[in-house]
Amino acid sequence: MPELPEVETVRRAIAPVLEGARLESVEIRDPRLTRPFDPSIVAHELVGERVAEVGRRGKYLIVRFDSGRALLIHLRMTGSLRNAPNGTPADDPHTRAVLTLDNGSDVTYRDVRRFGTWELLEESDVRPYIDARLGPEPLGPLSAAKLGQRLAGRRAPLKSALLDQRTLAGLGNIYVDEALWYAQLHPLRPAGGLDGEELARLHRSIRRVLRTGIERQGSTLRDYALPDGAYGSMQDEFRAYGRGGEPCDRCGTPLERIVVGGRTTTFCPHCQLL
Repeated sequence: MPELPEVETVRRAIAPVLEGARLESVEIRDPRLTRPFDPSIVAHELVGERVAEVGRRGKYLIVRFDSGRALLIHLRMTGSLRNAPNGTPADDPHTRAVLTLDNGSDVTYRDVRRFGTWELLEESDVRPYIDARLGPEPLGPLSAAKLGQRLAGRRAPLKSALLDQRTLAGLGNIYVDEALWYAQLHPLRPAGGLDGEELARLHRSIRRVLRTGIERQGSTLRDYALPDGAYGSMQDEFRAYGRGGEPCDRCGTPLERIVVGGRTTTFCPHCQLL
């Protein structure tokens, strides 16, 4: 579930804890977290590393070390980082890894569904790895015209194209539904068929919902929480996602649910015409 706003919120919260700290010990309890690599080997490699920076690219957290290496953390559906500033993490059966820092803090990785991944990369491999998987950042220097270039020639439904991380990095089911509602665009519109005015609306709407999501510290629906256990409040701002059957906030028409690319999609049949 964590999308760009949730991952950025986690980054902002955990960066002050990790940056400048040395990893004194690392325990990886779940072999799925680092597969196909042996978790004990990855843990051994991490011990002694000092964190230079905690960054983000799309839905990836990028923990960069003074050595030049980087740990790429993808939270997937239910992953989260938790911080125990007193050095005593709470007992939790869903804890998959524990980082003990030289500043007296522990950072734990919690994941109920166990889909998250940790990948330790050498400095020369980080950029190629990211560039092969992700398009531009939607909150970066991306114009409506450049967004149009990313969608040009695409026959896929607009919803599917926006979920493709190679189109834009960081968008998921929640924020695409929200952006399309604000832009008044049907999720089944061919992605390459938008005119200039529609692209401008879509561009503004994507940036609007992502910025609001960050301001509200993400959407807490099930497992997502900040490192200190607090919840986000973006779910209180939803206009489309998860609201099938409820009245549209713009026109009052009941919102409808369909499946697009295997994902449940909510939209207004009156405001978002095909």
